[in-house]
Amino acid sequence: MATGKLIIFSAPSGSGKSTIINWLMAHQELQMTFSISCTSRPPRGTEQNGVEYFFLTPDEFRRKIAADEFVEYEEVYEGRFYGTLKTQVEHQLAAGQNVVFDVDVNGGMRIKQYYGERALSLFIQPPSIAELRRRLEGRATDAPEVIDQRIARAEYEMSQAQHFDRIVVNDDLQTAEQEALDAITAFLGSHRI
Repeated sequence: MATGKLIIFSAPSGSGKSTIINWLMAHQELQMTFSISCTSRPPRGTEQNGVEYFFLTPDEFRRKIAADEFVEYEEVYEGRFYGTLKTQVEHQLAAGQNVVFDVDVNGGMRIKQYYGERALSLFIQPPSIAELRRRLEGRATDAPEVIDQRIARAEYEMSQAQHFDRIVVNDDLQTAEQEALDAITAFLGSHRI
């Protein structure tokens, strides 16, 4: 069985990344599956350990960090961790899966650095900060101060876009979806391991 490859998506909130990823995941020929990350938060609703996440206590998470078991991790706030175990990624790759990561910019850069040519990193970028603000305000899900925080974070994230293999500007959703599909198809068709 062929070894899988890694496809990393990073983007500012409101860039359309989730919409693009969901569209791509429907393309069965790509044989893409999400990476299963770890979190120290408790399960929500019907979430199951080993399906949506691996649920760890904060102490278990810290022990795995100390043992260098994560390819990337983030302490979102005190005691609330998210991360990707190296062993889980290797297990999924060995099963021939093309593993999809939906991670923040820093996590995306760390995964790309660790896996090198086995990974394709895509940065989904809004056409402008003004358009991003319009999209976030149009959602009507966040308070103005939260939108301001997201915009400040987006400015930082967009400054890191040049570290990604490919920047897909989501000005027109169908064009952006096709551009991402073309990049992934070319990457998966290449014989780099």
